[in-house]
Amino acid sequence: MHSLFNRTDVALILERVNRLSPRSIRGWGKMTVSQMLAHCCAALEFACGKKPGRRWVFSYLLGRRLKRRFLDENQEYPKNVPTGKDFIISGERDFDHEKTRLAGLIRQFADGGRDKCTQYPHSFFGKMAPEEWSIFMYKHLDHHLRQFGV
Repeated sequence: MHSLFNRTDVALILERVNRLSPRSIRGWGKMTVSQMLAHCCAALEFACGKKPGRRWVFSYLLGRRLKRRFLDENQEYPKNVPTGKDFIISGERDFDHEKTRLAGLIRQFADGGRDKCTQYPHSFFGKMAPEEWSIFMYKHLDHHLRQFGV
């Protein structure tokens, strides 16, 4: 299972982030590459416990059931899944700044390990163990890197 607690997986994700450029073209969705980088930063800040999120009301009904699907190694992260309001990035962002920030947050999450992972519940899936956060963050990053062809 791919995870941000696996050093090899972290190195591969960082290499893919480094291949992004301001001219990277999305394959789906609405975000620009700079907005995607800022979006991924916001998700990692949440996973590191830097920012608490809000649970969506309907997540209490569906979150636990869908969590297994999103964490399943054999299931790709679906395209065009609605984004939580806390993670929507509006306006253009500085590409180089966001790229550097994302690489730093990936390293911080990986280096912090299980002990530094957030205790806050996920805004849709609810309570998650550190290993689940690590798998989910890997899959989230992989999804958006594939979105921009890297």
